[in-house]
Parts: sequence; C-alpha cells; structure tokens
Amino acid sequence: MLAILPHFEIKLGDFRGSIVNSSLQFPNRVTNKINIAIDGYSSCGKSTLAKAIAKNLNYIYIDSGAMYRAVTYYALEHGYIQNKGEIDENMLVESLHLILIQFKYNSDSQEIETFLNGTCVDKEIRSMQVSAHVSAISAIKEVREKLVRIQQRMAENGGVVMDGRDIGTVVLPNAELKVFMTADVEVRAQRRFLQLKNNAVDISIDDVRDNIAQRDLLDTTRAADPLRRASDAVILDNSNLTEEEQFSFLMVQAKKAIDMKTLV
Repeated sequence: MLAILPHFEIKLGDFRGSIVNSSLQFPNRVTNKINIAIDGYSSCGKSTLAKAIAKNLNYIYIDSGAMYRAVTYYALEHGYIQNKGEIDENMLVESLHLILIQFKYNSDSQEIETFLNGTCVDKEIRSMQVSAHVSAISAIKEVREKLVRIQQRMAENGGVVMDGRDIGTVVLPNAELKVFMTADVEVRAQRRFLQLKNNAVDISIDDVRDNIAQRDLLDTTRAADPLRRASDAVILDNSNLTEEEQFSFLMVQAKKAIDMKTLV
C-alpha cells in the first residue's frame, strides 16, 4: 500500500509555515527506512517507477516535478510568461507567497492529485504548454531555493521516494539509494506521444521530440542545479526495458540499500 498523506500543503512564501498539517505528514515512520532519489531526463518514466517502488515499500512518493509544474502553470495563468517564452521573473518571485500547492489523495482513482490555490490542476500541469516552459521556470534561482528546502524537509525522516532532476545531487545528496534514469530520445518521444494521445491531446511526434530535446538542453545547462548524474547513482537505461523489468531491477537495489542501513 502506498504511504500517502490525506492532505498536505506547500506555501512558497514563508518557509517556516510552508508545510501545513505537519503532524499528519509522516505517520508510522521508522528509522531504518531509506530515502530513494530518482533523477533523469524528461519522459523517462521516473514518476511511474517511483510510484511503484513507493507503493511496494509503503514509502511516501513525492513528485518534485509537479511542484515546478504548478508554479509554471501559475506563471502562465497570470501572464508572467509571454508568447515568445520570455519570463517576468521579478513578478513571479514577488508572487511566490501567493502560491499554495496541495497534494490530496483521491480515494476513487487512488492517485495523488495536485491542487493550486484550491483548484485541482493535475491535468493542466501535464499539458504541452506547461512542458514547454517548466524547465525555464525551474532554472529560476529563487523558485529552486524555496522548493528544494521544502523537499528536504519532507524527506528528513526517511521513507521517501522522490523523483526529479537534482534530487540525488542537491535535494537529497545523502540518500541511501540514488538512481539516474535515461533512455534514447526517440524512445522517450514515442512514450510521451502515446501518453498525450491517450489524453486526447492533438500534437505531432515531431513537436514532442523537439520539446524533449529542448528540455534536455535547458535541464543540463541551467546555472542553478543542472541535471547530472550523482557519482554514486545507479544508472538505469530503460530504452529496451519493460516497466516490470525496471521495477524488478530497482527493487533489488532498494532491498540492498535497506539491508545495508539495517546492518549499520
């Protein structure tokens, strides 16, 4: 069973009050639980694998990407991102205190949904429009600093599986298990294209491929916490692996890390 929270909130403006209902956040935590950091390129299936691992281990899954996507969606909705992609960083940074991100568990779908200022935006933050700008928003120093501090606090007691771009290198550098996921660009484009088609999004495979290539460039070259593999991360190239094969591989690695911590 996935160890999830009935409800928790993230306020970006005041870090001291950024995590609401903290007494509810991490029930039944035990000290021998490890943290698992999963990094990698876009459309590698990080979230799918992270959710499956968290569910199997009864750990808490934290989708760091959803936080950045929520901020990106907020910026789009408030006109802070212009048609040519230019971002009014000053206005966004000044508005961070107005952003409330909530993760709520939907008992019907058995999924964690993302809410922005009281409205469910789980579908909206996965749009191609958000995908086109999220890497640029993620590169803004002030945005990263606030979200990184919150993510670190979420994982301070262990028992967390978190995926993103800088989890093993910046957010959780002491995570007991670090994984770096990669896959061929064409494979990633096909996966993302099918996912969007299944959600009735009208888009060409060329546009999806271009978006992935652009995000790869921005993620790996940004000044603030660029995407890179931690030196002690296990590499998982899933270009030719099924979801079941990826899961089995990572569960072996997780159990090894858990056994090592138990022995310490």
